[in-house]
Amino acid sequence: MDIEFDKECSKSISRLLLQEMKDGRFSECGRLPRETVLAETFGISRTQLRDALAQLEREGYITRRHGVGTIINRHVLQVKNRMDMETEFMDIIRQSGYTPNVSHIHMQDERADAFIAKKMKIPEGSEIVRICRICTADDKPAIYCEDVLEKRYVKGDYTLKDLEPPIFLFLQKFCNIYAYMDLTQLHAVLSNDTVSEALEIPKGTPVLNMQEVDFDIDGNIILYSNQYFVDELFEQTVMRKKF
Repeated sequence: MDIEFDKECSKSISRLLLQEMKDGRFSECGRLPRETVLAETFGISRTQLRDALAQLEREGYITRRHGVGTIINRHVLQVKNRMDMETEFMDIIRQSGYTPNVSHIHMQDERADAFIAKKMKIPEGSEIVRICRICTADDKPAIYCEDVLEKRYVKGDYTLKDLEPPIFLFLQKFCNIYAYMDLTQLHAVLSNDTVSEALEIPKGTPVLNMQEVDFDIDGNIILYSNQYFVDELFEQTVMRKKF
């Protein structure tokens, strides 16, 4: 079986189980049924099921204990937004109880300055593309994001409409590159002129800043993303296992 297909299949099953635990057939349960019952219920193999359960356990949603069974961690399921998990902007806004939308998209060609060159490990002056996006929550500016990638990657005809979905879909379709992992630094900063105008907040307002560098499977930097979140709209949580 193709490894990537197997991985996506496991992910799909784990998302289905997660939804069932939140507001589906297992929403009132303290534990999941036995593996044989679950596999038969969803029409999947025991191997596929175990891969999906292992994913959910890594994410903290369940705990599997020998002789006890698969315990559903309701306290983790109740968390709206988790910073230790990859979640797209629209989903972050939706999970926070708001209606998401993209109110502004702008794309421009630039030359990498010293800061971008250092972040992306490219020569200063390299041709880059900067994509600016404002996401709203109930029509109120909530997230301002600047995505930067090397211009040499961008191929094919596209419109600003193609930039509305998550940037990783644009990278796949028009750049033929795929994000494998990212490293993100978190900062509490005061909004500057650009951020204040985008988010419609007074200059100097505290905001959460996330500076993300994305890599492909070979360890090459493919994207630098600078993101600003209106603090009052979001509650972010980090889950850390002790062992």
